[in-house]
Amino acid sequence: MPPTIGVFDSGFGGLTVLRSLIERLPRARFAFLGDTARLPYGSKSRRTIARYAAQSARFLVHEQGADFLVIACNTASALALDAIKEAVPVPVLGVIEPGAAAARAASRTGDVLVIATEATVHSQAYTAACSAHGLRALEKACPLLVPLVEEGWIDHPVTEEVIDIYLNELRSQAAGAGMNPDTLVLGCTHYPLLRPFIERSVRPGVNVIDSAEATAQAAVALLNGRANEGGSAAFTKTEIHCFATDSVDKFERLGSRFLGRPVGPVQLIDLGG
Repeated sequence: MPPTIGVFDSGFGGLTVLRSLIERLPRARFAFLGDTARLPYGSKSRRTIARYAAQSARFLVHEQGADFLVIACNTASALALDAIKEAVPVPVLGVIEPGAAAARAASRTGDVLVIATEATVHSQAYTAACSAHGLRALEKACPLLVPLVEEGWIDHPVTEEVIDIYLNELRSQAAGAGMNPDTLVLGCTHYPLLRPFIERSVRPGVNVIDSAEATAQAAVALLNGRANEGGSAAFTKTEIHCFATDSVDKFERLGSRFLGRPVGPVQLIDLGG
């Protein structure tokens, strides 16, 4: 019997991870939880983030029957992965390690650039994960990109200009540090929606790593194909249940943009304080 895969994010950007998971595991049952009442996690302490994330993980495991968890939130992956693993008796996969591993596989120079949110960059989680793979990483916060995505400006010239500015600044910083980067990691689950602009803005020969795709591939490897019986023809059998702690209407409205298909009715839940 295919497993139930729980997917957790502080918001709904993690639906890009769910989208990649569905493409590779079309016969699984998915339970997605967005802790929208308590975002942004980036402004919270590590202890608070760990408590919130553990509560969400317990809901997915104990109330939705998840037997595998994907933490589709860079902040929670960076600051609370150990707490989540202690809170639930199932395997847990974050988004940062798969992104770093994919960068290692793609990079020939060993120098990697990472764009992410302020909270993720401040944690230096990608720098540490890349260093563990023998890579030098330079991270840059791109705080305007998430609101541009949520505004729906994913093909707007203003968004393209903002991306160019950020990446030009990052390239200048890399040159100043004597780096020769050939790989760029998208360290935020909103950024895959901007990939066409990002790929046009990077220099020729630079690999763009989507951590959502890398995480889905890692999940498939860990599950050993248990949820992939039947191939793509079974896509219509995918079972998805979405939950949110607030802003259900916004979740339903924006969710399809991230998921690439209607999210269906989103159930409001209360995880407490």
